[in-house]
Amino acid sequence: MGFTEAVRTVLQQKYATFSGRASRSEYWWFQLFYILLLLAYGLIGGFLAGLLSDNHDGPSALVIIVAIVGGIIVLALILPQIALQVRRFHDRNISGWWYLGLIILSMIPYLGIIPAIAIFVINVLRGTEGPNKFGADPLRPDARAAVFA
Repeated sequence: MGFTEAVRTVLQQKYATFSGRASRSEYWWFQLFYILLLLAYGLIGGFLAGLLSDNHDGPSALVIIVAIVGGIIVLALILPQIALQVRRFHDRNISGWWYLGLIILSMIPYLGIIPAIAIFVINVLRGTEGPNKFGADPLRPDARAAVFA
């Protein structure tokens, strides 16, 4: 799966789909898109804020609008980010509820880095080959489960 296909899949086809599986390529291409989007918007917003805030009365109305639009973009992408993360856990044959547990654990001061490392490791590892209890393999959807007789 390439960059545009991953972004299209996450934002159009599976915006709030918490079932199924997401391959590593789908996950990491969408993360690259998300980081590039936030970076570009931050640069543009910072440039506009620096250009338009010459007065000492406070930020101009345009700067406030740019900040509000940035917040709306982040809010609009929270749901697909969480859904993609849950589908990535499913690819490793792990319930999505573990993601919620790890997020809650990450709020503990000084220990929050441990769940973050666990989430990162899960995202880096290869998904289970063949179908699992969450669906078909996203890389080989036609593969069948091994039958043990």
